[in-house]
Amino acid sequence: MSLFHLILLALIQGITEFLPISSSAHLILLPVLMDWADQGALIDVMAHLGTMFAVLVYFRGDIAQVAAGKLALLKGKMTPGGRLALLVGAATPPVLIGGAILFLTDSTEFLRDPRLIAWATIVFALALWVADSFMPEKRDTESLTFRDAFLIGLAQAVALIPGTSRSGITMTAGRALGMTRPESARFSMLMSIPVLAAFGVVAGIDLYVEGAQASLTDGLIVMCLSFISALAAIAVLMKLLERMSFLPFVIYRLLLGAALLFLVV
Repeated sequence: MSLFHLILLALIQGITEFLPISSSAHLILLPVLMDWADQGALIDVMAHLGTMFAVLVYFRGDIAQVAAGKLALLKGKMTPGGRLALLVGAATPPVLIGGAILFLTDSTEFLRDPRLIAWATIVFALALWVADSFMPEKRDTESLTFRDAFLIGLAQAVALIPGTSRSGITMTAGRALGMTRPESARFSMLMSIPVLAAFGVVAGIDLYVEGAQASLTDGLIVMCLSFISALAAIAVLMKLLERMSFLPFVIYRLLLGAALLFLVV
């Protein structure tokens, strides 16, 4: 793979993973539009590792609190960190179960249809606009119930459809439940940690079975660039959401979806 190819893949993965614009849609469509071969399991693993490390670094305070909270839970004590860990835990099963079903039944190929990606991009952009425009901003992550977390987790499972955007649909669900924009983004990103870890395991299995289609050096380049770009994207998004709505992302998704439909119809 050329250096340009690696850099573009890493930047797209890092920037789009946590913005509500669907990283999977961009990564699926890039090889099609650029007439490139699929990047292979190794590059996928390293790109997702880079973005996961970015979340761990940016939210290191929350991660430390969660780790301490888990230890306290083992001693029978409930702390804010322990409760946050349980909220993330309550949100995680739907997407893992849905992903396992798709993986075991080998049913992912039909989801990569560009027309489906285009319509998902448009429909869930409108859902984000509705939730963000008409719901109040009054709740933070600490006010979530376990039922709320599970509902956001159900929304996350819908993101198995490329074009939906995992971050976008979970932020939509958070806003629909009355969370503030920064808090909906914060919980969405914390929820991503077990999901990215699970994806890494599955992709690692593919890598073991099929063998690497790229060099380890290529993979390390992608991981480092994905980490840097994802960390920057998270920082920028969290700052922007303190003073603006999700409307710019909605507009981008509508334009992207329309362009995809124009290209494939």
